[in-house]
Amino acid sequence: MPPRNPTSSQKNNSITLQILVIFVWLAGLPGLALAQTSPAKLNVVASFTILADFAKVIAGERAIVKSLVGPDSDAHVYRATPADARLVKDAQLVIVNGLGFEGFMTRLIKSSGTKAAIVTATTGVKAMKADDDHGHGHAHGHDKLDPHAWQSIEAAKLYVANIRDELIKVDPAGRAAYTTNATNYMAELDKLKGEITSALAAIPKEKRVAITSHDALAYFGREFDFTLEAVQGVSTEGEPSAKDVARIIRLAKEHKARAVFVENMTNPRIVEQIARETGAKVGGRLFSDALSDEKGEAPTYIAMMRHNAKMLIDAIKP
Repeated sequence: MPPRNPTSSQKNNSITLQILVIFVWLAGLPGLALAQTSPAKLNVVASFTILADFAKVIAGERAIVKSLVGPDSDAHVYRATPADARLVKDAQLVIVNGLGFEGFMTRLIKSSGTKAAIVTATTGVKAMKADDDHGHGHAHGHDKLDPHAWQSIEAAKLYVANIRDELIKVDPAGRAAYTTNATNYMAELDKLKGEITSALAAIPKEKRVAITSHDALAYFGREFDFTLEAVQGVSTEGEPSAKDVARIIRLAKEHKARAVFVENMTNPRIVEQIARETGAKVGGRLFSDALSDEKGEAPTYIAMMRHNAKMLIDAIKP
């Protein structure tokens, strides 16, 4: 008896079975595990927004990065919360600035019981001595070292390298991504430094003088030959005294400072007083210890540095 021709339904079933066999075979091949989910992302916690921005750039899609101190907030006076302790406890990597900047972090890390790796971003940075001669007596817990090293682009590159290296230790599988991202970002930082240097070239060094509300830009001053006198010391934990204000007024007059600046997390009242008494104009808002939110003028480190440089240059140029 001659074999019957397969029906249309039988043909469809046969094709479906073949496709299923091929799918299962492919799923078993290395690198083609179709049934598997993508690896879990690292939990990374940074003490404040600038460190978080560095970490996001370097880690890319391999990590979820959270900042304890938020945009436009002051890490000098921050008080940790139970929610912060939970974030630190669950983290695989915690990033701190060091040099005593985050007074709350040492206790928070200890109390959280975290098993996370801890990276100090300022490792290897040539730290400046803090100018605490402002009548406050604030040593800020940093052995009289200025912790605001990120205001130097060269120092920021060390921050990036330290964070990159620790990410690789915690997640060796991401080495290629971390290395590439960090290399590309350092090239952007080099370009940024060149832009600022070129913009300042037309302004004589003796004219590069400004008054700020808080001594957070000394590293910027050292890197770009810019004199920045501050009303307040490296910490914002106390109000400047009348002596501080009188000293700055005298210096502003001596240096013929063209502008005084407020920062994104300090009270502008005293700066406005100095401007009135010296004739210098209020030059605008600088970002020192925190980024802005996403809608602000400094949502990233590069945007912050570019904004600050533009504010300073626009205020002092002839």
